[in-house]
Amino acid sequence: MAYITIRDVQLAFGGPALLDGANFNLERGERVCLIGRNGEGKSTLLKLIEGSLLPDSGEVSLQNGVTISMLAQDVPMDSGRVADIVADGAGEAAQVLRDYHAASESCVLGDMDACDRMGHLQHQMDQLDGWALETKVNSILSKMGLDPEADLADLSGGRKRRVLLARALLTQPDVLLLDEPTNHLDVESIEWLEKFLLDQNNLTLLFISHDRSFVDSIATRIVELDRGTLRSYDGNYSRYLELKEQQMEAEEKQNALFDKRLAEEEVWIRQGIKARRTRNEGRVRALKELREQSKARRSQQGKVAMATQDANRSGKVVFEIDNLSVQFGDNAPIIKDFSALVLRGDRIGLVGDNGVGKTTLIKAILGELEHTGVVKTGTQLEVAYFDQLRNALDLEKSVKDNVSEGSDHVDVNGSRRHIYSYLQDFLFSPERARTPVKALSGGERNRILLAKLLLKPSNLIVMDEPTNDLDMVTLELLEEMLGGYKGTLLLISHDRAFMDNVVTSTWVFDGQGNIDEYIGGYQDYLEQRPDQTAVGLKSDAKKAAAKAQAATAAPKKVKLSYKDQRALEQLPAEMEALEKEQAEINAQLADGSLFVSNAEQAMKLSNRLTEIDVQLLEKLERWEELENLTK
Repeated sequence: MAYITIRDVQLAFGGPALLDGANFNLERGERVCLIGRNGEGKSTLLKLIEGSLLPDSGEVSLQNGVTISMLAQDVPMDSGRVADIVADGAGEAAQVLRDYHAASESCVLGDMDACDRMGHLQHQMDQLDGWALETKVNSILSKMGLDPEADLADLSGGRKRRVLLARALLTQPDVLLLDEPTNHLDVESIEWLEKFLLDQNNLTLLFISHDRSFVDSIATRIVELDRGTLRSYDGNYSRYLELKEQQMEAEEKQNALFDKRLAEEEVWIRQGIKARRTRNEGRVRALKELREQSKARRSQQGKVAMATQDANRSGKVVFEIDNLSVQFGDNAPIIKDFSALVLRGDRIGLVGDNGVGKTTLIKAILGELEHTGVVKTGTQLEVAYFDQLRNALDLEKSVKDNVSEGSDHVDVNGSRRHIYSYLQDFLFSPERARTPVKALSGGERNRILLAKLLLKPSNLIVMDEPTNDLDMVTLELLEEMLGGYKGTLLLISHDRAFMDNVVTSTWVFDGQGNIDEYIGGYQDYLEQRPDQTAVGLKSDAKKAAAKAQAATAAPKKVKLSYKDQRALEQLPAEMEALEKEQAEINAQLADGSLFVSNAEQAMKLSNRLTEIDVQLLEKLERWEELENLTK
């Protein structure tokens, strides 16, 4: 039996159904990534599974005894001792442990009532296995590099996320639900999280993420929430994109045929009196059904339309930075003697752990923070700033009022547009545009910030974590827009794929105040960094030595066993049969119609194609191996 089963679940909040007869199974040991556009209902689905939300109809069932923990999307702003917040993940045992310690302290001071309470609390601790709780908390905090005595309010967003993850994992759940787990984590923490999750052999994962590198590393299956329906795709994100493209092409063809038939029937029903008198009643009923189907059909959500506002070109030199240093009080400098030249058109990515000074450097360069050293700013600079904390948004105001500041119109590259028309470019309907920001998802809030940012003419865009919560389609469109931006870009991001696709150079912070510059994106930095270069040289030397040794060794001719000889004779025919099957399946899937008429069969055939690729490779390698032995 599956750990989690969803059957025919229906859920709506007044508008189109977020879940429209949705079905889904989560098996033990799976690591399933739930993807979909912002606002489709992904977080809502996790809340249904967690039990904090009930469906309008349908069933959400768990296997008996299965325990679930959930890491929420939002980072808390509360204060409190980190060890206590993590211990809260154990529920009642955490409160009893705190009560016991409080009673113990009072008892020592002579409070006899407290001494009496200790006996009762001790019995509760024995029942709840509370004595081991403190050890568990300290152990998991040590693994995550967190100080148990630290105050949550003093931590960066990434470290707060680690605290929440530690709390979710404390009770060793069977199923872990993660809602955007990489948000606010630095690259090192994301890579640590990838390894940590992959090392948990018995942990079943259902997670929401738009970090494509993270998804490719972790997911064994992708499930897409699209217009209320859940569709499953085996394999990684790249494989999903291939299958999704085929499915959408088939859906477009099917819709085009449907629309053509509906149009023809509408023409027929509007013919003259004679035709209407003799019309076929069955055909009329069929037309009514077509109309109902057309009304109920939900089209795929459009794409965000992004464009920057034109501004005068800045000078060729944007920033000339000479020995810039930033220090807070008597602490060690957070930035030491940094020098760089930023030219018009540069797209620079800033990479490093949380708290190493990336945002600090940006503010120092822009003159918002005191520093030593010299920063010479180029001429005619017009800056647009995207803030990771979303301080530019008023949560009580509507989307419309946040973007247009109360006006009904906005200026877009010299043209006057109604605010509702402009917001539709960012996928906000007029109704959604009137919604208070506090009621929107994280991804929708980021889209508001983008809509607001892109209204401002700029020749320098500064983006501090713009990718948090954005869906993958919007991420790709943002990449495309920034790639064509004619101004200068300073980008802080922990999304490795996004950095690789956007930036032309990378500033890497080492945490000791030093910043090194590398040409290219994140993967280019990994290949260029000194330790990696040294490893690469050693590896190349070993490969060269092995190759030379292999070249000088005299090859030995081996007589094949009867079994190997038979295998060598049969392999060509076996490969030919697989190639024939491969061609037949490709022909069935070529036009994509099977994804509409029989989605389950289409998925089986797609999975079979993957199996054939693997089998062909294995047989080819085996054939070459046996052939070489006979030479």
